Amino acid sequence: MTRTHARLAVLGVAAAALLFPLVNQNDADIDAAANALAFAALALGLNIVVGFAGLLDLGYAAFFAIGAYAYGVASSWQVQPEWSGFWEPFQWLDLVTRFHTAAGDVVHFQVSFWLMLPIAAAIAAFFGVLFGAPTLRLKGDYLAIVTLGFGEIVPIVARNIPSVTNGAMGLNGVAAPRLFGFDFGVDATPYYYVGVALVALLIVTSQRLKDSRIGRAWMAIREDEVAAMAMGVDRVRYKLLAFAIGAAFAGATGTFYVAKLQTATPEMFMFPVSVMVLVMVVFGGIGSVWGVVIGALLLQILQSWFLEDLSGWLHALGRLVGVDWLQRVELASSIELIFGLILVLMMLYRRQGLIPAARRMPALSADEQMVQPARVQSALTDPTPVKDRPPRPVLEITDLTVRFGGLVALQSIELSVPAHAVVAVIGPNGSGKSTLFNAITGLVPIDQGTIRFASEELGRLRPHRVLERGIARTFQNIRLFPNLSVLENVMIGMHARLATGAVGAVLRLPATRGEEAAAREEALRILSLFGNRLLPRAYHPAASLSYANRRRTEIARALATQPKLLMLDEPTAGMNPAETLELADQIGSFNRHGLTILLIEHKLDVVAMLADKVVVLDHGEKIAEGPPAVVRRDEEVIRAYLGRSAVFA
Repeated sequence: MTRTHARLAVLGVAAAALLFPLVNQNDADIDAAANALAFAALALGLNIVVGFAGLLDLGYAAFFAIGAYAYGVASSWQVQPEWSGFWEPFQWLDLVTRFHTAAGDVVHFQVSFWLMLPIAAAIAAFFGVLFGAPTLRLKGDYLAIVTLGFGEIVPIVARNIPSVTNGAMGLNGVAAPRLFGFDFGVDATPYYYVGVALVALLIVTSQRLKDSRIGRAWMAIREDEVAAMAMGVDRVRYKLLAFAIGAAFAGATGTFYVAKLQTATPEMFMFPVSVMVLVMVVFGGIGSVWGVVIGALLLQILQSWFLEDLSGWLHALGRLVGVDWLQRVELASSIELIFGLILVLMMLYRRQGLIPAARRMPALSADEQMVQPARVQSALTDPTPVKDRPPRPVLEITDLTVRFGGLVALQSIELSVPAHAVVAVIGPNGSGKSTLFNAITGLVPIDQGTIRFASEELGRLRPHRVLERGIARTFQNIRLFPNLSVLENVMIGMHARLATGAVGAVLRLPATRGEEAAAREEALRILSLFGNRLLPRAYHPAASLSYANRRRTEIARALATQPKLLMLDEPTAGMNPAETLELADQIGSFNRHGLTILLIEHKLDVVAMLADKVVVLDHGEKIAEGPPAVVRRDEEVIRAYLGRSAVFA
């Protein structure tokens, strides 16, 4: 029913959009609506960067300008190089014409508007990658400052190369689009329908990207960049992809906008435009596709229609009561102040925007809340019985040293993890256990030594490459993606095993739909391994879970990667005895079905229950290794945990 209602709502919106020029035949209102559609398209592009990937971009209008000037130069008389044989193939393609002047023949560019839409998008995407590549190591305020600088540079460049852009005077004579011999001219109606088609295309593109492997990778980066890398997401690649696609949206919109105005000046693309589009995204709902469209339309129509009418009413009131300043109020000229107030009010009273990106889920029923723990019933990895597999080391660490400045976190560590075994790493706080995990998974660089997994050197691989080799992990401090659902968290764990790219996500061909459906089904199966602890909560945000269920979700996400080695960093920390026993039994079941496990744990009864071998660290050095029963009687281990006096007590 919800899907049916959504489809009916979309059909209603589409019908209203198509009928608007027929119902309201005021050309000024139609032109204002076309402008609003242009800003809705811009908001959709910025939503890719800010809403999906979480990259604060304050210079977004620069890509808008690049698209606008690309079409403006390619369809006006501004640039007229001398004619030569080089231009003849382009003349045959009807991209240029040969124009006769008193000084000689020159080239006149006449690139079609329809051809220039994708070309301008590609040009803007290129600059998005070019700009993003050196800056994506930054984040937060620093990234915002750099993007602000880029947004200021582009209009300055446009103002200072008059031979191409006509400088501050602006381009003139930009050709109007033509379709089947019909010239759009200055009539607002055809531009309005082009704007409707453009926004519809970008809505479909945004929604399909959001609901795909690509969108989940972006949102994982937005929520927790470290956890995203550990789950196989190449953060550099996906940040660049977000910048490129967001810039492409802006480039295509710039072409549409300059074609409608038939002129372009640097002042049209200054910093206030970037801020205005950002306010539209926040107002509509960061990450919400329909929200940013509605927010952009409302704010732009507010500026075009209501502020003018409200100013007239205030003037009339001023004349009626004899107040001079009321007769001089022009609200439209204070639009930046008004947008700023709207932004402050949204941050104070409705941070999620008009249409939040996350849906509210109904409360669980009494049956769904009943505890029904389950044991693992099916193999998670290699179905070959464990007893038939030859014992061999899966992970071998030799002379591993990690330093943080003058602090030696790990000193010459030797460690071997046999296949299909459970190896526990224990030690007091600060002994280097989590640093060991971080070194294995590529989150911290190693200073010396080797880390070999399945005979392959891992020491210099980035985290997403380590996961692709078959190593998955959890974290001491839970690192879920809190604003994503439990199911989405688990599906992000499958990222490295799925193949859908950006083009496939947008086209959504049968193979892509099949891959997505299979991934969803497998994610639900993995959640079912924990009984009804997680399955009834599959569509609830991870932030709403209890502590124990967040732990279970993090383990489920790691299992979704189909690891050969599962690394659990204090999985039972913070759990009560019953929860600890239940989870320990499930971890043991994973191992009995063939999964090799490397475990950090402070609860020694859990270690004794699960571990085949125990390694003890203290101050970054290995002080003991062996079976649990032997290690727990070792005097050095007792001293490390209880102090030297305990050894002689």
